[in-house]
Amino acid sequence: MMTDAVKPLIGIVMCQNMAGPHPAQTLHNKYPDAVVAAGGVPLPLPHQLLQAPKLLAQSMALLDGLLLPGSPSNIEPWHYGEAGSEAHSDPGRDRLAFAAITWATSRQMPLLGICRGLQELVVANGGALYRQLHQVDGFQDHREDPARPLSQQYAAAHLVTPEPGGLLSQLPDCQAPFAVNSLHAQGVRTPGPQLRIEARAADGVIEAVSLRHHPFALAVQWHPEWQSEQNPVSRQLFAAFIQAASDYHRARP
Repeated sequence: MMTDAVKPLIGIVMCQNMAGPHPAQTLHNKYPDAVVAAGGVPLPLPHQLLQAPKLLAQSMALLDGLLLPGSPSNIEPWHYGEAGSEAHSDPGRDRLAFAAITWATSRQMPLLGICRGLQELVVANGGALYRQLHQVDGFQDHREDPARPLSQQYAAAHLVTPEPGGLLSQLPDCQAPFAVNSLHAQGVRTPGPQLRIEARAADGVIEAVSLRHHPFALAVQWHPEWQSEQNPVSRQLFAAFIQAASDYHRARP
């Protein structure tokens, strides 16, 4: 955990849904909990930041890092060149996430993407997705069973193998294959040209990517935020992100 007097401020993109009859934006507690546990200060980013000029830029200018969390929603397929609709869409999240990614990456701000966040980083950089990964020959079913308790849904499901020389492989417990949970129906079909593949599952599914020529822009397909302090890989991943955000803060003019 960081011990600096000034802790880095981490923006976290929110999701649109309904709270009874009321439109609402929400963020699962597990994401800000993981940021706080690693030594950061979480700040939710609502979709209204795109409703007036300069609101997003003013907000992003205060931040030291950007977290793109997971979500039950999926990116609308037209963003990666496919026809058809998406039943579980969140257009406001799409717009905000892509705008925030553009702002953060153009300024070398540290970024961590999780599940949908990985897919957003991929699509924002010209990549494409499998819309139903379990229907593609050769891939296993990476979805969770929603009928099971959360502890079982988020339990380790398979191994991932890190690529040597990447950001992920620099973490002490990520230099050899390690176990992760698996709660996603979609997956990376082609990474964007600016992205480096950081890890794969045994069936070949891309499980982590990073942005080339960036000090820390890393995204993973699994959910390290779940009980992050209890898992060495999760703890090290968030610690590296918060350390990068702290370095970014100290380098500000």
